[in-house]
Amino acid sequence: MRVKICGITRVEDALVAERSGADAIGLVFYPKSSRYLSDLSLAREIALSVGPFVTVVGLFVDARSDFIANILANVPIHQIQFHGNESEQDCKQYQRPYMKALRMSENLDVLARINAYPSACGILLDTYVKDMPGGTGKSFDWQRVPHDTQKAIVLAGGLDADNVQQAIDCAKPYGVDISGGVEQAPGIKDANKVSAFVARAKTGVLKGE
Repeated sequence: MRVKICGITRVEDALVAERSGADAIGLVFYPKSSRYLSDLSLAREIALSVGPFVTVVGLFVDARSDFIANILANVPIHQIQFHGNESEQDCKQYQRPYMKALRMSENLDVLARINAYPSACGILLDTYVKDMPGGTGKSFDWQRVPHDTQKAIVLAGGLDADNVQQAIDCAKPYGVDISGGVEQAPGIKDANKVSAFVARAKTGVLKGE
């Protein structure tokens, strides 16, 4: 099971994620987010602090192309995560692997939306909350996750160390993505929660159990 720790705003939290065994870290470039990294020198420092086998993901929400291009030119980002209403054409223009986030509203035709992004390396399924493109802290019905798609599915929304194994057993995703569920405060990670979440997601047990 692959694990991404998103909303990293400090070098020490990136290192905690890496030491805990996370496969990826997420840097948020969405000005309305409480985890927004406006300081690109800090974002670069965070991205360079982890080793070569940790994927650095940059998260954007309906951002202008010049805004994205500037960040890609200054921060060593391996993969892009689009969390807004971007079309496939919007997503694939940056010559980077990308993951498209879909918000699981009640009337969403999940397979149809997944199929609208054939060039995506993966699809992230997150909880739908009006006017909140992510970081809701709420889960959705994991039984809605399709098992008949060739796309790698990443599960997000309301996960924590207590429910992640149940979520994995139900949804059978490629990976899981967490932000708020491992924090002391928005953007400030709790090392014990990060370690516990990664251990439970990858092995089904907490360290020490």
